[in-house]
Amino acid sequence: MSSGRTIFYMEKRYSNKITKDDAGVRPLSTVMRTLEIVDHFAVQTRAQKLSEVSQAMGLSPATTYQRLYTLICAGWLEQDDVGRYRLSMLATRLAAAALDQADIGMRSEPALSKLVSRVGETASLSVIDRGLPCIVARVESDSLLRADQKLGTLMRLNDSASGRVLVAFADEATLTRLSQGEHPLPSEDVLQETRAAGYGISTGYTNSGVLAVAAPVRDLHGRCRAAISLVAPETRFDLDRFNGPLLEAAAEITGILQGCEPR
Repeated sequence: MSSGRTIFYMEKRYSNKITKDDAGVRPLSTVMRTLEIVDHFAVQTRAQKLSEVSQAMGLSPATTYQRLYTLICAGWLEQDDVGRYRLSMLATRLAAAALDQADIGMRSEPALSKLVSRVGETASLSVIDRGLPCIVARVESDSLLRADQKLGTLMRLNDSASGRVLVAFADEATLTRLSQGEHPLPSEDVLQETRAAGYGISTGYTNSGVLAVAAPVRDLHGRCRAAISLVAPETRFDLDRFNGPLLEAAAEITGILQGCEPR
């Protein structure tokens, strides 16, 4: 990518390469450059004119048109009724297949394992399910004294660390849906504190003697899609020690959701 180009597209350095150096085999540069157009559309919220794509990618209109036409023929793009370009529903089918082959819980396990090895406490990933935080991935610590929460465990929104994060950083549509549900939400003071800090801490009420801290995991558009948490006995809970590794793990899983290699 040239230094003068506006950067819209996702990184290409994935952690699941077949090999690091496959006997001098190199990717097809023309294919890579064409797929940069797909990455550009992946971060847009509306259909794009030819001139908009050309300017954003730093390409001539003729080159841009050729690549757009190629992607239309391949089924990746389509045109609306006024000739603007947008992603086709093929992207949705592939996204669904990606989740079928390895869902967010499975994809997050390496980051959770790394976090557990760094701090020595149990780590979990939770998403909203039936209006409540639900644990979809969990890596246990080796400690004999730890909280017993299994996959599929539902927690409360108002006093769990994950619940507070999932509400505090929810997009408008999700927040409206949660506020209309039957489960109590955290107070506005707690939500403001969570947003200001960038993480949430549980009350310890759900499991007496146990505390948790959680941070948001975001999708490509910055929307909170999950919460990663550390849970520990109150006697071992150390926010200063937990916070840095937790936020780094949240950033790593956010990168996975955004299609980028974890940093």
